[in-house]
Amino acid sequence: MIFRNARRGRRVGAAAALLVTLSACVPRDHAGQGGDPTGPPPRATSTTSPTPSASSAPVAECPASGVRIRSTGGDAAMGLRALGLELVNCGDRPYRLNGYPTVWVLDDQRKPIILAVQNGAKDITSGYDQPPREITLAPGERAIASVLWRNLVTDSTVVATDGAYLSVAPAAGQPAEEVDPDGPVDVGNTGRIGVSAWRMPTT
Repeated sequence: MIFRNARRGRRVGAAAALLVTLSACVPRDHAGQGGDPTGPPPRATSTTSPTPSASSAPVAECPASGVRIRSTGGDAAMGLRALGLELVNCGDRPYRLNGYPTVWVLDDQRKPIILAVQNGAKDITSGYDQPPREITLAPGERAIASVLWRNLVTDSTVVATDGAYLSVAPAAGQPAEEVDPDGPVDVGNTGRIGVSAWRMPTT
């Protein structure tokens, strides 16, 4: 009986030693989490930042006027300059237009330059003198117009004028927004620019 108990004791001692050895082999991270050592290994934590989705991109706030004005780029040919304007109804209610944009040309210090701004462009070029029509823009819809001038120097004694910025309002008496003119407003010494009436885009 004593011999049998001694053998049983040696088996228990060996099993305990084996258990201690196995527990020492459990990976530190897995054992530290109290997980089952027979389960899957812990996943590596990514160190790369998640790519922002399109919906998380910052969106410019809509002005209190409910519309946003921007340039759509310029076109220059044989001294004629034509800058596109776009007005977008970014508000939540219909917006009415009936007339011409109000435009100021500013120097590099953002001070107004004295120029004659005319509705239409009959003294500058043809094709931009359609009369204004009443337009109602639903939220998200847009209207377009053009600013036109010529880079001409007809009198060498008069300093040529180059504007650096534009300020545009939907109509006289309404809040204006600064608009990128896509280059200098190089009116030479003509002293005038023209603007077309707001209209709906054809496409």
